[in-house]
Amino acid sequence: MMDNANMSINSMSDNAIVETISNFIKYHRLEQNKTQSQLATEAGINRSTLVEFEKGKRANMITFIQLLRALNLLHVIKQFEIQQQLSPIQLAELEQSKRKRASKTKLPLTQRMKKNKSNW
Repeated sequence: MMDNANMSINSMSDNAIVETISNFIKYHRLEQNKTQSQLATEAGINRSTLVEFEKGKRANMITFIQLLRALNLLHVIKQFEIQQQLSPIQLAELEQSKRKRASKTKLPLTQRMKKNKSNW
């Protein structure tokens, strides 16, 4: 069952989600006491682009990443990484394929020849 937070996110329109992202950037910009000009310069974008982004009118993924980087918030992107999960069967197969014993180390051919050399 989904919790209330997920249900409210799922019921949001695309424009409402864009507005949420815009508010997130604006909130953190203000928390870090940065002007729009400062953040835009640090992100490598025009101030007018930032103004439009914060209004939710110009949402571009590259701009979003540049702003996250400038605000030291790139860790937010971790949520989008795919975590490979193994099934119980795959885990059991991996466990079985692990080495159980060490094997004898073979000596190089020259050392084996010296060892087997007779003294006649």
